[in-house]
This record gives sequence, structure tokens and C-alpha cells, in this order.
Amino acid sequence: MSISSSIDSVKARQGLDADSIAWGFAEHLKYSLGVDSFSATRNDRYLALAMTIRDRLINQWIKTQQTHHRKNAKRIYYLSLEFLIGRSMGNNVINLGLQPVVEQALTELGYSWEDLREQEEDAGLGNGGLGRLAACFLDSMATMDLPCFGYGLRYDYGIFRQQIENGYQIEHPDDWLRTGNPWEIERPEITVPVHFGGRVEAITTRGRREYRWLDTSVILGIAYDMPIIGYGGSTVNTLRLWSARSAEEFDFSEFNEGDYVEAVSSKVMAENLTKVLYPNDTLYLGKELRLKQQYLFVACSLWDILRRFQKSGKSWHEFPDMAAIQLNDTHPSLAVPELMRLLMDENGLDWDAAWDITIRSLGYTNHTLMPEALEKWPVSMLEKLLPRHLQIVYEINHRFLQKVSIQYPGDPEILRNMSIIEEGDTKQVRMAYLSIVGCGSTNGVAALHTDLLKTRLVPDFARFYPSRFNNKTNGITQRRWLLKSNPGLSALISSKIGETWITDMTQLEKLKSWADDPDFQKAFMDVKRQSKLKLIDYVHETCGWQLNPDSIFDVQVKRIHEYKRQMLNALHIIMLYNNLRKNGIPKNFIPRTFLFAGKAAPGYTMAKLIIKLINNIASVINNDPGIHGAMSVYFLPNYRVSLAEKIFPAADVSEQISTAGTEASGTGNMKFMCNGALTLGTLDGANIEIIEQAGKENAFIFGLTAEEVEHLRPRYNPYDYYHNNPEIKEVIDLLFSGHFNFSEPGLFEPIRDALFLRGDHYMHLADLITYADAQKKIAALYADPAEWAKKAILNIASSGTFSSDRTILDYNRDIWHVKPVHIEKSDNPEETIEEAKNPGTDEHRPLYRRRAEDQQKDQ
Repeated sequence: MSISSSIDSVKARQGLDADSIAWGFAEHLKYSLGVDSFSATRNDRYLALAMTIRDRLINQWIKTQQTHHRKNAKRIYYLSLEFLIGRSMGNNVINLGLQPVVEQALTELGYSWEDLREQEEDAGLGNGGLGRLAACFLDSMATMDLPCFGYGLRYDYGIFRQQIENGYQIEHPDDWLRTGNPWEIERPEITVPVHFGGRVEAITTRGRREYRWLDTSVILGIAYDMPIIGYGGSTVNTLRLWSARSAEEFDFSEFNEGDYVEAVSSKVMAENLTKVLYPNDTLYLGKELRLKQQYLFVACSLWDILRRFQKSGKSWHEFPDMAAIQLNDTHPSLAVPELMRLLMDENGLDWDAAWDITIRSLGYTNHTLMPEALEKWPVSMLEKLLPRHLQIVYEINHRFLQKVSIQYPGDPEILRNMSIIEEGDTKQVRMAYLSIVGCGSTNGVAALHTDLLKTRLVPDFARFYPSRFNNKTNGITQRRWLLKSNPGLSALISSKIGETWITDMTQLEKLKSWADDPDFQKAFMDVKRQSKLKLIDYVHETCGWQLNPDSIFDVQVKRIHEYKRQMLNALHIIMLYNNLRKNGIPKNFIPRTFLFAGKAAPGYTMAKLIIKLINNIASVINNDPGIHGAMSVYFLPNYRVSLAEKIFPAADVSEQISTAGTEASGTGNMKFMCNGALTLGTLDGANIEIIEQAGKENAFIFGLTAEEVEHLRPRYNPYDYYHNNPEIKEVIDLLFSGHFNFSEPGLFEPIRDALFLRGDHYMHLADLITYADAQKKIAALYADPAEWAKKAILNIASSGTFSSDRTILDYNRDIWHVKPVHIEKSDNPEETIEEAKNPGTDEHRPLYRRRAEDQQKDQ
């Protein structure tokens, strides 16, 4: 038998050939969904294909968990309220290496792989960069054979589905589960009782003070598992999501008495906890729901982690050797008092032993530099919902401040600054401080961010715990954000340097030798144009707009926030528009297409007004006959992972223009970079490291530095820029003249107030002219396609350090210390039968095992 036929035979036994895929697809249509080719909908066909793919990873998923258990492997537990994994089908097929055979099978059946893949809903498990980062980390850990569980919540609805009506953001429910999720498996046997309210009773037993949490109300957390497949399909880790359920489905007596609404009220209240991601917390009830949501997530996850550890039979002091628990931002920070409670109250450890285990097991990642964004919870709310945890927080704070007072004697101010409890009209628990004190590691997510974290945000803590603070610059998975989302560019790269970059992104550096090659430059520009055409087709199909593929695609896609400065982009667009109106369109002017996308938090009025402004500007410019298509502006609705996968490959310019010193890191900048877009940005977040890698000459950097912002702020006066620069004055005057809101007078007055009366906190006017100058440089460079292509190729070649694989290596080296565990891939389908047999009876032991064991007995 030839090597190729032997490989084909193995694939057939594994069900990995085209015929087996087609057969599985047909079987699931008929037997799982109960339809035939005439009655099947597109969604039925998607579900049948998803089930077929899932069948081919289940064996390896089970084998992964068995191997980790058998080897007593230390695991990483990644706790995050967000996992923005997008769509699973394409990623799973690529990581399993099945795309060619899946395409072949579907073609032979008369279906399109692309069409079926587009049927999948984006998983509504996140909102922004926090969730996208967590998803990248899970992909990297599985690819690198690191044992890992991700823990989060299974939201019935995502953040919201965004529509734009008359320029305004309108929020609709994101019912992403309405047609089911074929990638998840419900685990009703893994049900966790979670307690709220009640009272704490202290008793003394054999001279030891013990605490009992009594008279609580109980909500159940039910586990749902999703497979996370590493590239190559060897390791399949688990994302475990918790869904809230009532301990009692309904009150039967009230139902019988005719009070049907009240009979199910407890069920409704319980299930509200995982109904939606980030309920609006502008009202007290919204805040309370968020706190309960966070505790449900933490309590279920830690219960599961401790349950798994106790199966090992090891003593508690070995727990940190078996579990590395990483808190992604402050949302899981209740893990500190909850782990202490479980160790002391449920398992009998004393305070010092429990504290040592907690410190050595937990790590905390900070994601913000804004003091107002650091989570705080009212003491009164914690006292009502989690009274035992508040006691533990007070004790942690007491012991911590005792140590601070020893190091800084006679300094009440530093005690006040470092206290976990913030005094004031409303006492609050500072969750970031709790995380720093209760975790053995605190890391920032970019070099500048970590430096500012230590010098500006929490300098006293950084001095007190110098060894705990460290940097872990964020990264992205090249498997999703290049290999999957940009197959044309991926194929071009692999044709020159091979495919090793898929698991070692630093190999992209080899492309530097091709940056000056005219044929490669042309091939790159051809691929970029094809990516633009794909995005153009999507936009035309979904929005009815016709974009110009010969224009510069200048893109800013991210959460809408004042510090991210979509407003600065809008001001420049008005400036460019005004110049073209006044002076006419220059002879060799290259058209510009400005693309925006992103969601504003439902309660964030200014961010929603910025969306309205952008859409009004778009309406005026796109319909102005005097512009003749020289520039156009579009706000793409409902930004999400699957849309991002279409945008990044098509972009020419990556807008990363936050006020210096405000962005923690950013990962969109990295996705643009590896797809060949040039960065237009400030020296903020990870932009600094991007410039270090690519070279300042291969990007467009403008604006104040973080130090200059800090120095200028006390004397910054936006009126100085308005009065002293005619171009800025013209832009501001046109904006507020009613030109962009003639039918809605006064609409944008809050923006005027923000820019002038409230002092332009994010310094738009200070950076506007240098930003406009950088935009002129972009236009000049784009007029030279070869030079533009060269710089774009050099950016791709320099993007290797921004792989999440590298980030995970850094975390593991410095914090987690988890050994990779390689999982053997099996080609033996008889294993499935063996797994199904009862392991408790002699006759169900495999024959070969019985013989070996019987021989041992005889000996």
C-alpha cells in the first residue's frame, strides 16, 4: 500500500475524508434534525454540518481531559466575563485541518461551504477587546498544548444587536441562541448551588472560630461546555459557561391558587442573572444584578475548580501546584474572598494557610488606566447580598493596612489611599485594590500601560509590592485573524515562506526579504483589492451602499468612547470636506473611504451622540454633488467578530488615535498590522511597541505623548486652538453651523460643551493639526503603490511578536508555570465502543486488558 493510500485509509477510519463528511451531514439532516433535502432550511444544513464537524472532535476532546487527569496536570483556569469567540464553524474546521475535504464534500452535495458558514450566529458572549483577547488566549493555549479551562457565563442575549435608524444607534436583543448552539453540550449533572443574602453566624468549636452562612436564597448554576480546538486538532480544551436556573421551577401551590405570574417569579428572577451581558447599571437594580451576575460566575467556577482538585487526593497546600487562576480584569475579583471562604468555612483551613493558597493561586490582569473605570461596589450592597464575603474583605483590608502602617509609620494619608474600603458618603469596596492585594501577580497589557499603572494609577501598591507587577503585552491569534479571515494573503505568505508561521508567527519576519520585490508587491496589492471587493459585496448586500475599491480604505473600528477619539476622526473628515468644497478637487486626488464601526454602551449618551454625528456627516458628504465621490463616509452597523474578519483584510489605514496615556493596549491595531494596513496613531497603548517592531518610518505617528498630555493638562485651553488656528476655527464653525443637522437644531450642543465648556478632556483640538498632517502624508504615500506595498509588507513581517502565542508563553513563564501536555491523536474508531462500555464490570473490560491483568494476577 502506498503512503498516500495509507493516509487516505486512516482518514476514512477517522471519518475525516470527504465521503465520511458527506455521509455524516446526510445522517444528521435525517436523524438529528428530521428533515430531508426538500424540507431542510439553510439553518438545518448549517446545523447538520456543525454536528458533523463536532462528531470529529469529540473523541479528541474526551481524550484531552482523560490525559490531563491521568497525568495530574496543572491547569490554567482563565476567568473572564467575556469570550468573544465569534463563529466557531470556520475556526474549528481550519484547526482540525478539514477545510479541503469539507469543501469537497459540500460541493459534491451541491452546497457552498461559504454559504453554510455564513449561517452561523456570532456567539453573544462579549462586547469588546476584553472578550476578543480572551478568545485569542484560549486558541493559543490549546494550540500550545497547555491544559486550560475557560470559565464564563452563558448569556441568553449578547450585549445587543445594533441598528442605525436616522443616524441613531438603536439597541435590539441579540438573541444569538434562538436557533440553538450546536457547539455546546449541557452538563446538567454539574449544577452548583450559589447562595445570596442571609446572615452570618459565628460559633466557637474546639477553640476555633467558625462562620456559618445561613438563611440564604439559592440560585443554581448549570454548566455548558464548548470545545476549544488547538491548531492541528491534538488538544481540545474546554470553555465552561454557567447558566442561571431557579432552585424551584415554580411554586405549585401558588399555581394551583391561580396566581400564575407569581408562581414562576423566582424562576424569572434567577434566570435574569444570565439573561444579558452587562445589564445597564445606571440604576440600583442594574448594579445589584451585575454584582449577583459576577458572584454567580465566580462561585460556580471556583466550586468546579476545587471539586476537580479534590478528586486528585492531594493536600490543600498543593493546590497552587495544580491550579493557576487568572482573573481577566476586575469582574472576577470576588474570587479573592470566595476562595478564602471555601478554604476556611467549607474545608476547615485557618486564615494564614488559606491566604497563602489564595495568593499563590490567583493572578490579576488590569485592563484600564481610567480611575472612573475601576470597579467599586457599595458596602451596603455587599452586606445585603454577600455578608460573609464582606467580613472577609474587611479582614483582608485590616491585615493589609497593618502591614502598610509598619512600612509607612505615622502616615494616615497613605493608609487612606491604599485601603480596599473607600470612605465617603457611600462606602465602597475598591475591587482593583482587592485584586492587587489578593493576587500574587498583577500585570498590565502593554509596556506603556504597565508603566503608567505603576506610576500613575496605583503607585503606592507598586512600591509596596514591587515584585508582583509585570507586563504582558497583548496579542492576537494569527489562526483566526490572518489564516481564517484573510485566506488570500495567507496563501501568498505561505507561497514564499511556508506554513510554519501558523504556529510560530515570528516566521513572518522572513517576508522582509520580499518587501522590495516588485512581483510580490503587486501580488500583495492584488490580494488587498480582492479583500476590498469582498467587503464591498457584503456592504452592498447588507446596507445597499456602493464603496469605491480604488479609494483608500481608512478604518476606525472599536467601541465608541470619547477617549478612543472617533470625534477626532470626524473633525478631520469635516476639515477635508471643507477644503474640497472651498478649493475644488485636486487633479490627482486619491479618493478616500472612511469606515467606522462599533457599539456605544446603551447608557453612554455622548458616545451615542458621536455615532449620530458620524452618520449625519456621512449623509451630507455622500450626497454632496460637489464632492463627486472624492470622499465618502460609512458607519457599518452591528460590529462583531464576523464583520471584523471582513474589515481587517480590506483596510489600508488603521486608525489608533486615542489620547496618549488612555488606551491600555488595543488588539485591533495588531489585527490591522498583520493584514497589511499601515498604522495612523498616537504613541499610546501597544502602538508604541508596534512602531518599535515595524519602524517609525513605516507608520504615521502624530500627537502629544503621554508625558506631554500630563504636562499640558493643567494649562490646556481649547479656545486657544480655536482662536489661533484658522483651519480649526473653520472646522468648529462648520460643525456647529447646522450644516450637518439643519433639520435638528441644537442637536450637537453637548459636543460643543464637551470641547469647550468642559475643557476638551481628551485634547482633540491639541492633536487635530498634526493628525491632519499625518493624513496628508498617507495620501502622498498611497500615490506610490510600490512604496505603499513595501511598507505594508514590512508591517506584516514585523507583526510576529504580537501573536497571542507569545503572550501566553510570557504568562506561563512568569506566572502560571504549567507544563504542556501533548495529546496523542487516535485513528482507532473502536475506542468509541470501548468508551461506551460499563467500566465497573469484568466482562466490559477490553479483552486485551483482561488478559494482561489476569496474567499479572497469575504472576
